[in-house]
Amino acid sequence: QVQLVESGGGLVQAGGSLRLSCAASGLTFMRYAMGWFRQAPGKEREFVAAISRSGGNTYSADSVKGRFTISRDNAKKTVYLQMNSLKPEDTAVYYCAAAYSGLLRYVPDDYDSWGQGTQVTVSS
Repeated sequence: QVQLVESGGGLVQAGGSLRLSCAASGLTFMRYAMGWFRQAPGKEREFVAAISRSGGNTYSADSVKGRFTISRDNAKKTVYLQMNSLKPEDTAVYYCAAAYSGLLRYVPDDYDSWGQGTQVTVSS
C-alpha cells in the first residue's frame, strides 16, 4: 500500500521557521508529482505548493509565495516544505499528497494518495 508520513510540525512563534518532511513508501516515487495542502479548523483543504516528478518545476499558492519552498529528494523518496516568516494564519494541519502525473496538480481531487497530516501552530 502507498504510505505517506509527514513530520516536522509543531508550535512556533510568528516570524519563525519550520521544515516539514513527507516520507513515501509503496510507490515508484519518481512517477508522482507531489504536493502540500493545509486545512484549518472549519475550512476546506487548501493548496499550498506542488513539485514535478524531477523537482525541476514548482508552483506555490499566492498566500505563501516568497515564504515557503517545496523540494524533493527522489533518492530518499521524501518531499519537503521549508516554511519561513510564518504567520498565525498559517496555522493548520499540513498534508502531503502524491499524484500519478507528469504535470503539476493543484486540487485535492487530482491526488491519489494522502498522508495523515502534521499540525503547524503559529502563535503571535
